[in-house]
Parts: sequence; C-alpha cells; structure tokens
Amino acid sequence: MSDAIRLEHVSVGFDRQRVRTRRLVDALDPRRWRSGREPFQALRDVSLQIRTGERVGLIGRNGAGKSTLLRVMAGVIAPQTGQVALAPGLTLSPLIELGIGFHPELSGRENCYLGGTLIGHAPREMDRRIDEIIAFAELEQFIDQPVKTYSSGMFARLAFALATSIRPDVLLVDEVLSVGDQFFAKKSIARMQKLMAQGSTVILVSHSLDLLVTQCSRLVWLEHGTIVRDGPSAEVAAAYRTSH
Repeated sequence: MSDAIRLEHVSVGFDRQRVRTRRLVDALDPRRWRSGREPFQALRDVSLQIRTGERVGLIGRNGAGKSTLLRVMAGVIAPQTGQVALAPGLTLSPLIELGIGFHPELSGRENCYLGGTLIGHAPREMDRRIDEIIAFAELEQFIDQPVKTYSSGMFARLAFALATSIRPDVLLVDEVLSVGDQFFAKKSIARMQKLMAQGSTVILVSHSLDLLVTQCSRLVWLEHGTIVRDGPSAEVAAAYRTSH
C-alpha cells in the first residue's frame, strides 16, 4: 500500500496577535506572519505518512494543531519548514472550513457550480450531479436563495454534499459532522463509510472520540503542535482518555 500523503519535518507558526483573526490570504502568504515577535507554533517538526485507503482520526485539545495539520495537507497553508507531498494523480476534497469558496450573494445552486469548478468538476458533470447534491443536502426549498441567508447547518449540508458528490481519492473533514441534526450526521457517516469502502482515504477531525474510534482504524494524537502518539484507534484513545 502506497502513501497518499506524506509530511516530513513540517513546522508552521503564526503571529500571536493574528492567530485568532487570520484570513485565508494570511495563511497563503507566510510573510504576513512575521512581526518581529515570537510566533505561536501551531505545528512543530511533524512527520506523518497516510497510506492509501486509510481512515485516520486526529485528536487533541483545542489548539493542539489538528485543524492546522488538515490545512497543510490541503495546501491551504504552506509549511514554514518541511515538505508535504500528495501522491501524483490523486484528487483531494477538503471539508476544512464551512462554505469556503462560497459567494454569499450567490444562490446555493450557483455556489454548487462555482464550488464544483474549484474542486475539478466539469459543468456537464455538475449538470448530472446537481439534483442529487441538492436532495442529499435537503435544501430543495432554499437552493435558489443566497447562501448568506443559510444557517451554519445548511452551509454544512451543502458543503458536505458537494465535496462527496464524486468519490475523492482523499477526503479531509474538520468537525463538519458536528454541525446539523442527528439524522443528517448519520447520513454523512453512511456516505463516508461508502467512500471508504470504495477506497477513499479519509482524514477526520472531531471532538467525538467515540465517533473516531468507530470510524477510524488509526488515531494521531497531537499536543502543542507535536505528535504524542500514533497507532491503532482503541490503543491511542485509551491512552488519551487516561491522560485527561
């Protein structure tokens, strides 16, 4: 089994005054992080290999570096040191920020076409998929309204339905399943299980340790930007619970 994603000695730091308010443009331009102050180290010399077809959960307290690690994998944040490599030819769908790429003035339908283009779907492919996306997101009555009128749950449903409408080789999921009702969460988990059965690599961040243990074969435990433990889900979860 080959590596889908490989990280070697990756470190990421942010200006402490900007860490709560940084925008996407800041993340894409490391020069904006430099203020002459000691940076906040979100990741510290992280090396990690994710094998093709693996189901990997990232755990740790708030601020441990989980979301930053997903953003590095997605290419949203460039590491200050180290290297990140996605296996050639693999498609990647990141669900790391609800509605990222959505235009607030456009309707849900229009944003599906816009977002579909951003993740590599041709317009004709979107024509074939749009009705299924809308139905899965349960937004038939709202799909032609501007997304600025959507609740966070509606954003989550549409983003998830779009990102998983065509099987990606790699799916990155950051807390999306915690937004919305219990019924939709079950639908989303069922779809992820289907993707995994079809061979997709899934990397999942969630504060629900029970969810990660049941859905992931491997857990990576982060604290203060470093990997504390990496191994079978049940073993890492037990160690994590004991430490807290």
